[in-house]
Amino acid sequence: MKENQRKKLILERFHYSQDQVIDKPFNWQQMWRLLEYVKPYAKNLLPLSFLTVLISTAIRLLIPILIGVYTLDKAIIEKDTTLLIQLVFIISGLYIVSYVVNALRIRWMNQLGQNVIYDLRKHLFTHVQSLSHRFFDQRSAGSILVRIMNDINSLQELFTSGVINLLTDFLLLFATIFILFSLNAKLTIAIMVILPIMFFISTSLRKKIRLSWQEVRSIQSKMNSHLNESIQGIRVTQTFTQENENTQFFKALNYDNLQRWKLAVRKNAMFGPLVEMTNAVGTVILIWYGAVLVANGECTIGEFVSFAFYLGMFWEPISRLGQLYNQLLIGMASSERIFEFLDERPIVKEAAKPLELSSIKGQIEFEEVEFSYDATRKALNGVSFSIQAGETVALVGHTGSGKTTIANLVSRFYDATRGVVKIDGHSIRELSIASLRSQISVVLQETFIFSGTIMENIRFGNPDASDEDVMAAAKAVGADSFITQLANGYHTEVEERGNVLSVGERQLLSFARALLADPKILILDEATASIDTETEVKIQQALKTLLKGRTAIMIAHRLSTIREADKIIVLDHGHILEQGNHDTLMAKQGVYYGLVKAQYKMLGAV
Repeated sequence: MKENQRKKLILERFHYSQDQVIDKPFNWQQMWRLLEYVKPYAKNLLPLSFLTVLISTAIRLLIPILIGVYTLDKAIIEKDTTLLIQLVFIISGLYIVSYVVNALRIRWMNQLGQNVIYDLRKHLFTHVQSLSHRFFDQRSAGSILVRIMNDINSLQELFTSGVINLLTDFLLLFATIFILFSLNAKLTIAIMVILPIMFFISTSLRKKIRLSWQEVRSIQSKMNSHLNESIQGIRVTQTFTQENENTQFFKALNYDNLQRWKLAVRKNAMFGPLVEMTNAVGTVILIWYGAVLVANGECTIGEFVSFAFYLGMFWEPISRLGQLYNQLLIGMASSERIFEFLDERPIVKEAAKPLELSSIKGQIEFEEVEFSYDATRKALNGVSFSIQAGETVALVGHTGSGKTTIANLVSRFYDATRGVVKIDGHSIRELSIASLRSQISVVLQETFIFSGTIMENIRFGNPDASDEDVMAAAKAVGADSFITQLANGYHTEVEERGNVLSVGERQLLSFARALLADPKILILDEATASIDTETEVKIQQALKTLLKGRTAIMIAHRLSTIREADKIIVLDHGHILEQGNHDTLMAKQGVYYGLVKAQYKMLGAV
C-alpha cells in the first residue's frame, strides 16, 4: 500500500510539473522572425554562401549533359577521340572546381549559422535579464536554462545548412524539372504522376511531428529543472533520506523523455522511406517507359543516361526538402518556446521619458500603497509612511506581514497595485529603473556567491572599485579577519554559492559587496540572521559609521539588532499597527512591546 501511494505521488508530481506544450499551427511568419537574425550577414556571409551554391548547382546541372548527350551521343558513338579527351579534361576540371566551391560553402555556411546562433542566444539572455521578478517567480531555473541552451542549439543545424540548402534545393529542383521536360516531356510527365500521392501523405504527418518535438522539448525542460533542484537541494535530500524518491522521479522523467524521443524519431523516419519508395517507383517507370521510347526512336541512349542522372538529382532535393521540413518542425517547436520568452514584457515598465537622478537623497514615501503577488491575497493594504533621508527604519512583524514586500517595492522589483511609492518626492514609476537601482543596495538573508575570487565577489557591487576600496569595505564589516586567513586571501577562488565558506562568512561578503556600491539607500533583509553574536556586534559598530548619510531599511526578526533605529514600523498582514522608536514603542506597551518580551522569554532572558 505504501509503495503504491509513493508511486502515485511521484506520478502526480510528474504530471503536475509538466511544461505546457504550445499547440499552434505551422507558422511561416514565425520562421521569418527567425530569419531576421540572418539580416546582419546579408552583405557578407550570406551572399558568399549563396554564390558558392549557385556555382556548385550550375556545375552539377552541366555534368550530366556533358556525360550523356556529348560524351555518349557524340564523342563515343561518332568516335571523336579529340572531343572525348576534351570532355574528360572539362569534366575533371568541373569536379575540381566543385570540390573547392563546396569546401568554401561549408566553411561560410557554418560561420553564418554559428553567428546567428550566437546573436539569438545573446538576445534571449539579455531579454530574460530585463524581465520582472514575477517572470522568475513563475518559472524554474532549469526551464529557463533549456530555452537559452537546448532550444537554441536545436536551431543550429537549421541555420548552419538549412536556410542555404532550402534555396539550393528549390533552385536545383526547378532547374532539374526544366531540363527533364527539355530532354523528354513524355517521360517526365509519366514520372511526375506519383508526386501528388507523396505530397498528400507527407502533409498529413507534419502536425503530428511538430507536436512530438514540442513534447520532447517540454520533457527536457522538466529534466533540467529537476536536475537543477536536485543539485542545489542535495543536502536537504540526504538529510531527509529522500534519495530513492528523487531517483524514482528522475527515472520517470528520463523514461518519458526516451519514449517521446522514440515517437518523434519514428514519425521523422517516415519521410526517408516515403521518398525512397517514390524514387523506386519513378525509377521503374524510367526503365520501363524509357526503354519503350528508346526502342521507338523517341529518345537517344545519351538522352536516356542524362535523364537517369537528372532523375536522381530530382529526387535528391525532394528527399532533402523532406529532411529540411523535419528540421523546420524541430525549429518551430524550439522557436515557439524561444519566442514565448522573447514576447514576454516586463511588468515593471520603464517610463516613456524616465527621469534620470544622478544622485538621490534617499527620502522614501508610501501613500496608501496596496500590493498583491497573486491577486487573491493582499501583501500590503493601504500602507502609508515616510522615511526621511539618512534615517534608519526597521520593519518588524510576523512572517507574511509585508516587510519584504516593502523592500521589493522600494527597489521597484514590483510595482504597487494601488497607491504611490515616492523617492525624493518623485513617483518611483517616473524614475529610470537603472538610475534608481544603481543607488540602492540590498543584502538578503540567502546570500548568493558567484564563481570567482573573493575580490571579484565583493567588487560585483562596484566593478570600477580598486583593490584598496574592496579591502576597506571588507574591513568595515569585519570580513577582512577571515579573508586574510584563507590560503590566497582576497584572491581565493570560491565555487558557485560559496559552499567552502560558512553561512556567516558568505553573509559578510554580501554585506561588503553592498557597502562597496556606496548606495544612498541600503536595505538589509534579515541580513544578520545567519551571523553569530560576536560578528553581529562588529557589524553594529561598523553600521554606525557606514550608515551616516544613507537611508537604511532594516528587516529583522532578531529585535536586538534594531534598537538603535530612528523609527520602527510594526506590520501585521499588510497593515501598519505601530510606528515610533524603541523607547516610545516599549513605553506604549503595545504589539512591539509584546514581541520584545516574547523574544526575551524565548532566549531565557526573563
